Amino acid sequence: MAVLVTRPHPDDEATATSLRARGFEVLKAPMLRFEAVPLHDDGEADYGAVVVTSANALRGIESQLKGSPLLKLPLFAVGEHTAAAARGAGFENVISANGDAGSLRDLVLARVKAKELKKASPLLYLAGADLARDLAGELGERGFTVVTQTTYRMAPVSGLPRETSDAFAANSVEAVLHYSRRSARAFLEAARASGVEITALSIPQCCISEGVASVVRDAGATQVMVAAAPDENALFGALDRALRPGSR
Repeated sequence: MAVLVTRPHPDDEATATSLRARGFEVLKAPMLRFEAVPLHDDGEADYGAVVVTSANALRGIESQLKGSPLLKLPLFAVGEHTAAAARGAGFENVISANGDAGSLRDLVLARVKAKELKKASPLLYLAGADLARDLAGELGERGFTVVTQTTYRMAPVSGLPRETSDAFAANSVEAVLHYSRRSARAFLEAARASGVEITALSIPQCCISEGVASVVRDAGATQVMVAAAPDENALFGALDRALRPGSR
């Protein structure tokens, strides 16, 4: 029996490695495909800080960042995974919110209150084409000027890999891990197109947030587990609760 990982490549590789270290068999079926969007070079802009809610936003433009003055600016990252990607891209002053977009917003506000960041300077928000939350709008309501630059998009994958469809048909998938609302929707559509929707929804669906969980619940899933925090370790905890209660 295997756990199905639906997050995009290459992050699915790290997840699979972590799951195998915990004793799980793994199947990978990335439901979104990464597509980079070039960064618009605005050499005249005088930003006060960079804001990032996904490591993918940095992955898409890493080659453009070499020697960029942006690397000298404070970078506010939504969590440690994104913070690590920022450090790897060359940013020197990376601050992690260790949470979600709301935590990131509050962190920026706290730095202004502590006089460690000037509200008068524009923020550069590196983002995906499809946003689950209007972080720029929320910061704008609090007096910030936010310049949003799209640096990547995630295109849904239309079908499940043959190996995954066969595993569902053989009832050899024991749980599915979901990392975003968009990937959950893509998974549901792919499962439907592959003729395994009923089987796919009959097993535990482990979701990184309540928002993601609502997608699979609305589709008819009844065994839905939600991570206690929006990070992968907490998601693995939800998986343990779903499959191995009391065993770890």
